[in-house]
Amino acid sequence: MTKTVSKSALDAIDVRHFYHFSVVAEENSLRRAADRLFMAQPPLSRQIKQLEERLGVALFVRHSKGLTLTDEGARVLAIVRPLLQMKDATYKRLRQDIHPQEQRPRIGFTTAFEQGVFAGLERRLTEFFADGLHIQREASTRLARDMRKGRLDAAFVALPLDAPGLLLQELPYAEPMLAALPASWFAPEDAAPEVVSLKNFSQRPLFWFRREINPGFFDYAKTRFARMGFMPHYLEEPTEHDVLLARIAAGEGMGLLPASFAAIRRDGVAFARLQDDHAFHLRLGLVVPQDKGPLARTLTALAAAMPL
Repeated sequence: MTKTVSKSALDAIDVRHFYHFSVVAEENSLRRAADRLFMAQPPLSRQIKQLEERLGVALFVRHSKGLTLTDEGARVLAIVRPLLQMKDATYKRLRQDIHPQEQRPRIGFTTAFEQGVFAGLERRLTEFFADGLHIQREASTRLARDMRKGRLDAAFVALPLDAPGLLLQELPYAEPMLAALPASWFAPEDAAPEVVSLKNFSQRPLFWFRREINPGFFDYAKTRFARMGFMPHYLEEPTEHDVLLARIAAGEGMGLLPASFAAIRRDGVAFARLQDDHAFHLRLGLVVPQDKGPLARTLTALAAAMPL
């Protein structure tokens, strides 16, 4: 480095600026670095330029494909890396010794969707929360209940959902509901239909949940059924999906499940799409306590950064 840097200029540099610089260096792109840091690109660009001015060197070469470290930038990165590693180690020790209850964020995942759809999101959460992650899998209403009791920090839930007293945000993911039908309802020589009208199954037994389990979704579905002219004979739905599919396979009744459950192949069960005018969806949402707004923003960004 050829330019002398004053002590006052160095003292004005925040450690956060060095961290942001290191992320840009790793990504070789302001856009990707801004996404990773959950901030807008213009303020990140201003921080890098400010850091260059205070150090008196050009840290990056700008070109059409992104950014490349200069020789001076590589030297700065080598110098600040031990500082950043020390910062991470210090914060981790403080969390462990002073706030041990905050080491492992407690996140819930609804069992309304087949759990394989959350695999990518779980990996991303595990990478982000390097100190560990506690995951709880329950029905959406139970997750909301546990959150009100302080047992969870956040939960990915199925919508519609009544969540008074909690912050609720809809996420850009939804699945169409499919009819899960007993194969025995169809003649052996006929293949189960790929598309069905629910109206044709009026008075047939339907495994469904009690209203008190999820009033929001129950009322939503009941309104949809009335518009379709679908009037089934209700059977209480088992809480475990494997038991539900076994009872459908046995011919006891039909079910309505999100499309991800079609990945579970079960002899005796045929999945069929609903006609367009009968189609409805189960949507994904995020709920957090009122005082967890920053966590909600972090989880929303992590969920949006990659397909579920």
